[in-house]
Amino acid sequence: MKTAIERSLIERIGHALAFESLAIAIIVPGMLLFLDKPVFHLGVLALMFSTIAMLWNMLFNYLFDRAQARMGFERGLLVRIAHALLFEAGLILAVVPLAAWWLSVGLWEALLLDIGLILFFLPYTIGFNWLYDLVRERIMTRRQALPVTLG
Repeated sequence: MKTAIERSLIERIGHALAFESLAIAIIVPGMLLFLDKPVFHLGVLALMFSTIAMLWNMLFNYLFDRAQARMGFERGLLVRIAHALLFEAGLILAVVPLAAWWLSVGLWEALLLDIGLILFFLPYTIGFNWLYDLVRERIMTRRQALPVTLG
């Protein structure tokens, strides 16, 4: 089993921004196919969703880590499933009312939009992170292979 990858704060921020930027570039045209709204309107909504998701991720994981420290459970399969479900439930509670208000639609239609986004983000997350790790590994290997020069 490989050890955990050490990443700087700058790299983590870059990773998150690349992840979210590419996602927005993909989902806005996708939403245009299904929603009769202006591209700017949908772009702003995607940006709001992205910001909420990043902030919720940080808060949720902080709270989850504190709960784990207090209760002493291990992160086995069932806990990881519960973690993912609780994260998505919290995100749904935050973004569905926002989408309903922003798009002037009912909660049901906003929920269906969110379910569509979840179905997009599951494979997107796996694919993006897999490709990111492959590219990162190649870059790191090349950097290590460069000769060291003394100045």
